[in-house]
Amino acid sequence: MDLKRLPGGELIARGLQDLHDRRESIEALLVAIGAPRLRGLGFDVPEAPDAEHRLYQLLVKDGPDDAHSRYNALLRRLVSFERAAECAS
Repeated sequence: MDLKRLPGGELIARGLQDLHDRRESIEALLVAIGAPRLRGLGFDVPEAPDAEHRLYQLLVKDGPDDAHSRYNALLRRLVSFERAAECAS
């Protein structure tokens, strides 16, 4: 499956790579949040405990005023990717 053809695929591809390389990034933590559903779709997603909290903290460091809206926007992109991936498989 070509991830980049799906909505949010570039985030997921980067996040998977970062998780495998053990880099904590916004993308990696986003993928970790979606790990159960992504694993169900056949993706190899390494464990990243407490991903929700750690993602929010990274977003606060980047810009505390819009961290909440950015967090919610990222989750919407994750869900959009998951739904599209389900349809594609």
